[in-house]
Amino acid sequence: MPSPDSPSILVIRRRYLGDIVLLGSVLSNLRLHWPSSRIAVLVERPYAGILDLNPDVNDVLTLPLRWPEWWSFWKRLRSFRFTHVLDFDNTERTALIARLCGASTRVAYNRELIPFRQAWLYTHVAPVRNVDYDRQSITTTYHALLKAIDVPIATHTVRLVPRSSDLEEVRRLIGQGSKKVLVHPGTRSAFRRWPAERFATVCDQLQDQLDAQVFVMGGPGELEVARAIREKCESHVVLLDQAFTTAQFAALLSLFDVLLCHDSGPMHIAAAVGTRVVALFGSQNATIWRPQGDGHRLLQTELPCPCIPESARPGPCTPTDSYRSYCVRRIESAQVLEAVKQQLRVPHPRTPR
Repeated sequence: MPSPDSPSILVIRRRYLGDIVLLGSVLSNLRLHWPSSRIAVLVERPYAGILDLNPDVNDVLTLPLRWPEWWSFWKRLRSFRFTHVLDFDNTERTALIARLCGASTRVAYNRELIPFRQAWLYTHVAPVRNVDYDRQSITTTYHALLKAIDVPIATHTVRLVPRSSDLEEVRRLIGQGSKKVLVHPGTRSAFRRWPAERFATVCDQLQDQLDAQVFVMGGPGELEVARAIREKCESHVVLLDQAFTTAQFAALLSLFDVLLCHDSGPMHIAAAVGTRVVALFGSQNATIWRPQGDGHRLLQTELPCPCIPESARPGPCTPTDSYRSYCVRRIESAQVLEAVKQQLRVPHPRTPR
């Protein structure tokens, strides 16, 4: 039975992978403030697996896919007897879930210039000014909901803990010894993808100059991009084309010295399991979405970006839309190579010094 010292808390963040990983500092602060609390997180089904690796989460709930599933979903939701709901989505549906789950404390954002029609369904509102949103990490913005219900901010740490069974399963794929680099070209927008031939150039030079072992992989729908990088390489780059669960993928990332990637969910998972990142950004706001923690390298062209020549664009470019601009192509191979080299010169956190 929930009590003031051991509340039952529902955190709502439906998607995406990186956004859910970055809830880690919110969950840690809730756990530090209420050590005996029961914390559940509500997500869409494809993202549930990553929360099994967060030590502060007791339960993972998933949104129903079909209407007949909603009745059993409501029954289960009510069985938790939630006392607090933190709604990080603030949609009409999540506002209704927050209200009907029976919690007496319900908090959501009120983002400046974004209509907030569901305010009456919440007991607390966290105002967020656009100027603050644009100049701070998303985790700091997340913390606004904690402050609104008087939960102190004691940590900004985002941490995932891979399971030993998953580590044992994936370790055999990459072997022992040598410095290891994983290249993951995944991105939610093809406009933000660095060219395959430049990835290949960096892979070859890392192996030639540093004797590092380079692996390349892609998530669902990205294997063709990973294969294209492998085919353009002149050195022996290992293609990981197996299917991994989210938990296995996190374990795999933890075994590499460096992840070379775009602004993506894998970037945030790698940072959360303690692997150093070299991240390639286009015109998106890097202040908001940079990898959390120390020791990561972020490469981005100077903004506003002087548009790349039309002959170098794969298609029409919309400079004002970060999902439809090719700014990432202004990053040169030499810059990326040097950034990865610098990361490899620093001992891996789990490597004996």
